[in-house]
Amino acid sequence: PAGGRRSAQNPSAWPDRDPSPSIANKLHRLPPAATHRRHFKPKMPPDYLHGYPLALIDEVRRLIDQDRLAPLLLRRYPRAHPVRTDRALYDYVQQLRSTYLRNTVAPSRVAYDNNVRVVHQALGLHTRSTQIQGARLKARREIGIAALFREAPPEFLRMIVVHELAHLKQREHDRAFYQLCANMEPDYHQLEFDLRAYLCYLDAGGRPLWSGESARADAAPRS
Repeated sequence: PAGGRRSAQNPSAWPDRDPSPSIANKLHRLPPAATHRRHFKPKMPPDYLHGYPLALIDEVRRLIDQDRLAPLLLRRYPRAHPVRTDRALYDYVQQLRSTYLRNTVAPSRVAYDNNVRVVHQALGLHTRSTQIQGARLKARREIGIAALFREAPPEFLRMIVVHELAHLKQREHDRAFYQLCANMEPDYHQLEFDLRAYLCYLDAGGRPLWSGESARADAAPRS
């Protein structure tokens, strides 16, 4: 799953880490947080942003209190994606996999899952099992995506799918795992932060920003 594994090594010395980021610049140019927040488990605030600098956490809270976070997110992510069915999601995931991870085992099942966030306390779930077929063992992979992402910007969907696909090659949340995520989605760390800020907004009682929207954006995976 996207949560529940050991976190990465401390990335504070990573060359791309900005020691003094700010979300004042409309929630961009933000670094990866400290590693212990890398588990993709949604928790009660402020744990959505656990491991980020306190100044960033305070600024997110302030923007929520001033009703400014939602407009910032909507300006940056104005439309929802059109990948609404499990079949469309399966095709979307397979297209990304064939572009970046074509030598990995293709997931046998991909679906939106209403229980991922409730039961597993995660936003995505990657499971693997082995089946006996005659004298052979066959690996089976499944990917579940929290139903939250059914009505979300294409960037958020791509980010969580990239996260789950990375587990096809890397089981742990280590440096290699996040390098793979960034290879598939260069803005991965920024998108993760923006999503976590959005979860804080929802938990504070904010209305879903893309719910029921007519999805006109083209969410085809970028190559």
